[in-house]
Amino acid sequence: MDRTFVGVPASPGIVVGPVRLLRWEVPDVRHRIIQDDAIVDEIARFHAAIGAAKERLRHVRARAEQTAGAEEAAIFDAQILILDDEMLLAEVESNIRQNYAAEKAFDLVMLEHRQQFARHAQPMLRERANDLTDVHIRVLTLLLGLPDHDPVDVPKGANAILVTHDLTPSLTVQLDRDAIIGIATDAGTRTSHVAILARSLGLPAVLGLRDATTRLTGSERAVLDGTAGVLAVNPTEPEVEAYRRRARREAEAQAQLREFATAEPVTLDGVRVRIYANVDLPEEAEAAARSGAEGVGLMRTEFLIVGRATMPDEDEQYRAYRRVVEAFGGRPVVIRTFDIGGDKLPAVGYPSEPNPFLGWRAIRMCLDEPELFKVQLRALLRAGAHGDVRIMLPLVVSLDEVRQARTLLTEACEELAERGAPFRADLPLGVMIETPAAAVAADSFGRDVSFFSIGTNDLVQYTLAVDRGNANLTSRFTPLHPAVLRLIRTIADAARAGGLEVSVCGEMASDPLMAFALIGLGLRVLSVAPRSVALVKRIVRGITADGASQAALEAVDAPTAAMAEQGLRRRFVAALGDAPFLRGGLPGLA
Repeated sequence: MDRTFVGVPASPGIVVGPVRLLRWEVPDVRHRIIQDDAIVDEIARFHAAIGAAKERLRHVRARAEQTAGAEEAAIFDAQILILDDEMLLAEVESNIRQNYAAEKAFDLVMLEHRQQFARHAQPMLRERANDLTDVHIRVLTLLLGLPDHDPVDVPKGANAILVTHDLTPSLTVQLDRDAIIGIATDAGTRTSHVAILARSLGLPAVLGLRDATTRLTGSERAVLDGTAGVLAVNPTEPEVEAYRRRARREAEAQAQLREFATAEPVTLDGVRVRIYANVDLPEEAEAAARSGAEGVGLMRTEFLIVGRATMPDEDEQYRAYRRVVEAFGGRPVVIRTFDIGGDKLPAVGYPSEPNPFLGWRAIRMCLDEPELFKVQLRALLRAGAHGDVRIMLPLVVSLDEVRQARTLLTEACEELAERGAPFRADLPLGVMIETPAAAVAADSFGRDVSFFSIGTNDLVQYTLAVDRGNANLTSRFTPLHPAVLRLIRTIADAARAGGLEVSVCGEMASDPLMAFALIGLGLRVLSVAPRSVALVKRIVRGITADGASQAALEAVDAPTAAMAEQGLRRRFVAALGDAPFLRGGLPGLA
């Protein structure tokens, strides 16, 4: 084959198809001066490009509405309004009259506007910088006569592998699962937003390829192996057949695992473990409910605001939450309040801060914007009338934050009562433990919350000081580091002492080897990607809790992450042997 790119295995599966190269970046614009007699024609050329861009956006919006829904497609309304802004158009015309070529005149105006909005004190206005960037790219592409790489043009049935640097909100809502069969990106890691999205959509994905977009032309055929983390370019037919044989073996192993979807997750020595599902989009709820999950351990709510020009109202949120609650028919549904910032796609002004992981995000933002937060709380309380809803607060580091949130929850109840709206007032309130501070002080929350959920994605990065979205640090993002394992044990011990349920809802729980470690650390509730439910049930039914505990104790005392992993792997393989589902190169066992 021509070449092989090795990256991070982010979402399992093997697919073969043409490369769809998407370079969504502001192009370089050289300084070009025009003569006085060319000004009128240059202004006309500029307006023709604006008209073409608006027509393009209307087409993109219509396509996105079909594939993603009306709310998600609304992101493009704001971009069309930018192109209708008379003041912006006048500024560009003024530059052209000063003998700048149209592309340079537009480039200068857009750079200035983007800088102004990015520095704005209001988050909602800072969000406009992201729309301005998309408009900047789209119009310059037309003015410079560059190839149009818009993903909306991928025809249904193309079975293409999307290769791009990263996924922005405007690109994400255009993804058509009938056209795209796999995702490969230069940026990202296994716990980044793109990886979680790919697993949620059931698309094989390889991230952290670093320079694939600069080394490919878009005319290639490729094999994307999301299990091993490989993008193989222009493979020979024998090589393709070898990958297809692997894919068939993985499919057979998955078919065997599906038999465990309805099985009771009980260890060989009689310990019951509950397996919940993580849900990223309401559209996934019905499939997640059929996966064998006993409830939802984490419903992420950021889909409601990522890439949006305005915040969703109470009714829109209520409908989304209710859909998931009703799909699970009375089973527990833990819904996390807005967790904006960090590696999430830009939303309502994030991540425009210099250090978004340590910035104004999650519960901090919600408490500082109480009216915004109460809209979500009222929607959750109303959804609670339809089932077993539990509210979870992200990135909590102090008891004060919990008490402030509870005060706002009480106010939300009073407001609903005044309106006469049906709701449930006694929804359990829990916290997501995902910082070392919260882990060490977990016992301080015991009297004020109903449950803990360990968010291992952030807990690992904050404990190890490793940005989980940085492909350069992939090898240093080690969830089985003894320091991380000790913090998880501390949290589990605090929960038991306080009589609270504790679960793990981070990506760590979906990994076979790490699930083994978590059970050994005393966790009895794991929330995983829906496609991993049967796999984790199989793990549970093939081990003893006592054996997992002994392995975890050794790992906690190991001097290095590598030694902790080696010891766990040895005991894990001894317990499960050469099971077919372990031979597909599953994460953690490759």
